[in-house]
Amino acid sequence: MSTIKLNILLADDDMDDYTFFKTALNELPLTTNLNAVKDGQELMELLNNDTYELPNVLFLDINMPRKNGFECLSEIKRNTRLKELPVIIFSTSNSRDNMSSAFRNGAHVYIHKPGNFMQLKELIYHALPLATDKISKNSQLKYILNA
Repeated sequence: MSTIKLNILLADDDMDDYTFFKTALNELPLTTNLNAVKDGQELMELLNNDTYELPNVLFLDINMPRKNGFECLSEIKRNTRLKELPVIIFSTSNSRDNMSSAFRNGAHVYIHKPGNFMQLKELIYHALPLATDKISKNSQLKYILNA
């Protein structure tokens, strides 16, 4: 992992998951800036704001109010400005159908949210280079990370 500062956007309506994620990220040997939104509608309003500097990577929950993660992912990948944004699905769902749908719609990585803090740190640490490397953007490889 390089020493560049990664701007990370987390879209998740669960404040406990946000706190868990932020704490894990802060304990990793990375330089990051974390922003968060609490639902899909807020996410899409932010991403569609032309003055907003896009993040290096988006961690996207599936089950959110107002607009779910699949709806957001589909909108992101249809938008010329947003379609190259690396998206990591970050969900409690371990459903193969959800995984297939996520990858079919353009997600780069699918993380099943672990209940263990150390596992979360490890998953985030391994997911970031997979999603942000140019290789994964131009590749058909998709990654499922489970604790």
